[in-house]
Amino acid sequence: MPRLSSFFAALVCVGATVIFLLPPPQGITVTTMHAAALLVFTVGLWASGTLPEHITGFLFFLLAMVLAVAPPQIVFSGFASATLWLVLGGLILAEAVHRTGLAQRIAGALFDRYTRSYRQLIAAIVVVSIALAFFMPATVGRVLLLIPILTAVAQRAGFERGSTGYNGICLAAIMTTYQCGTAILPANAPNLVLAGTAETLYGVQLIYAEYLWVQFPVLGILKGLAIIAFVCWLFRAEVRPVAVPHETPPLTPEQQRMAVILIAALALWSTDFLHGIKAGWIALAAGTACFMPRIGVMPFSTFNSVNFGPYFYVGATLGLGLTVQQSGLSEALGTILEGVFPLTAGADFGNFVTMSLIATVAGLFTTN
Repeated sequence: MPRLSSFFAALVCVGATVIFLLPPPQGITVTTMHAAALLVFTVGLWASGTLPEHITGFLFFLLAMVLAVAPPQIVFSGFASATLWLVLGGLILAEAVHRTGLAQRIAGALFDRYTRSYRQLIAAIVVVSIALAFFMPATVGRVLLLIPILTAVAQRAGFERGSTGYNGICLAAIMTTYQCGTAILPANAPNLVLAGTAETLYGVQLIYAEYLWVQFPVLGILKGLAIIAFVCWLFRAEVRPVAVPHETPPLTPEQQRMAVILIAALALWSTDFLHGIKAGWIALAAGTACFMPRIGVMPFSTFNSVNFGPYFYVGATLGLGLTVQQSGLSEALGTILEGVFPLTAGADFGNFVTMSLIATVAGLFTTN
């Protein structure tokens, strides 16, 4: 497998080099070609898994600046995004929840009754992931909040990290959080962008209840059932519950403070339509509170134990998406796809399939 990934990475580098050196076709600028080469290189290395994602992200930042593909404010635009600070705050919260042992306590309270059946456990995780989408609007934040809790759930069910059962538990939560969250209007950023664009361009106002009534039966319920079925089929496992003490000790002072920080963050996330504070800044405030003297739950020295890889990886994906857009590459790709998949007036179903295919292809290269 390592040899295969290295071979694929070598092909990606050769392909990116060829695109970089090719003369641009008519109507395409040299900058657009360089952006295309950088796109192939970055996404290709991410796909191969030869290097850690954040290291590939560093290479993207370096090459984009050295080759002058886009100005610094575009390449590093992700670091000005509230989404990236949501990731950082979420990473700190995840570490704090795990370090204080609150993740294990929450896992026991929510999932202990379901740890005797793998199918029931996956179903419970899907239900909790969907329910959380009604209260916390940020997809990345929900994933970062759930993963340490579900790591404790997996341990209680007898699954080692990296085992089939462990992977199935994590995948069920991640897929449900993203896929089923699309059925709830304020549950993720793309939905809000859709609502804003529909109103600005076409005067169409998306109503929360109407959107939920139309989307949730399919994108919420049916997708949730499909995720349960596919995870149980593709990641078959048998639970081996680990014995836990019958008497639950009271929360430690650190766990109590951590619970207060989490409850405050969830309350602010779920009421963002009232106060207007973005989820990223709430997460950053909660993460900072974890290190504050007296009210915090971790010493300053534990800051180095936070895994910052996802932070730089997401920063690179955000920067890559805007670079692709600003360089004219997304427009060029759209023109090519429009020529390959022409839309026909009156052919509603065919147009729907075509637009779905175009969106799927575009999703491989740009972020939401």
